[in-house]
Amino acid sequence: MDALLDAEFGIYLAVFLAVVLLVEGIFLFYRDIVGPRQRVSRRMELLSQGASNAEIMESLRRQMPDNTNALLPSLMEFVETRMTQAGMRMRSATMATIMMVTTLTVGIIFPIIGGISGQLTSPLAFILVIVFAIAIGVVLPMSYINIQAVKRMRLFEKQFPIGLDIFVRGLRAGYPVPSALELLVSEVPDPLSSEFGLVLAEMNYGYNLRDALSNLADRVRTQDMQMFVVSVAIQSETGGSLADILEGLSRVIRDRAQMVLKVNALASEGKMTGTLLTALPLLTFAFMFATQPRFYLDVIDDPWFLPGVVGMAVMYFLGVFIMRKLITIKV
Repeated sequence: MDALLDAEFGIYLAVFLAVVLLVEGIFLFYRDIVGPRQRVSRRMELLSQGASNAEIMESLRRQMPDNTNALLPSLMEFVETRMTQAGMRMRSATMATIMMVTTLTVGIIFPIIGGISGQLTSPLAFILVIVFAIAIGVVLPMSYINIQAVKRMRLFEKQFPIGLDIFVRGLRAGYPVPSALELLVSEVPDPLSSEFGLVLAEMNYGYNLRDALSNLADRVRTQDMQMFVVSVAIQSETGGSLADILEGLSRVIRDRAQMVLKVNALASEGKMTGTLLTALPLLTFAFMFATQPRFYLDVIDDPWFLPGVVGMAVMYFLGVFIMRKLITIKV
């Protein structure tokens, strides 16, 4: 008996050590190989491969489709903006198609796999399945895109004052604007490097500085970038030292960033509470419906089910609206 327990303990210990070594190996692989590759500027990598300016623009720049003829133009424009900020090169129409196909697939296959197709005998049951399918096919991808966009834009805003300082030092050293931008691109990692690398590629392709920076502001859409573009536009119209203007702008951006960090620290508890209270009801519904769909379907024909759901939805969205108003502090 003791020998059997010792053998079982040895097996568990071996499995535990194997898992630990596997996790450590994945971490070391990401840290030493994948991480440095991701930090290398995409533009510098293309230049090392001998790519031309047109090829660099084609690789770095997303194709911006015309969404005016789309079924929901404002929604497609929002998806396009968030995908651009997330650094995704996929077209918004392709993403919308993928989300639609995923939603239809979940809506058709889930009742069959879950064994609840026989209970879909009322319109409310179909609506419940549709809501679940939309949550899986639309809400989850959009949440991922939004998280990636916020993460990338925060990193961009963190790198932006450093990039401005490098750009100013290049101008004070006597470099022309394209050479100072080239210095910025070579010294700063992504995403700032790739975005300004695209500005440089557009200038080499024939754009003037104002148009190239305006395109950058349209892609990024941050307040710091808007101030930068306006400063460059005013300097090009009125003259003066661009280095002095951008040096002052860099100080303003750093002071504003410090104030934002203080405000975020003070409001962090409220934001975390709001995030949890917003996400938990949706996650609970998705989990319960995916694992125990009869929890809802067995009572869906009750006359109080629909009024209860409508009232709960109204209170949920009202609560989310109030929480966002309470924790959103503009600086």
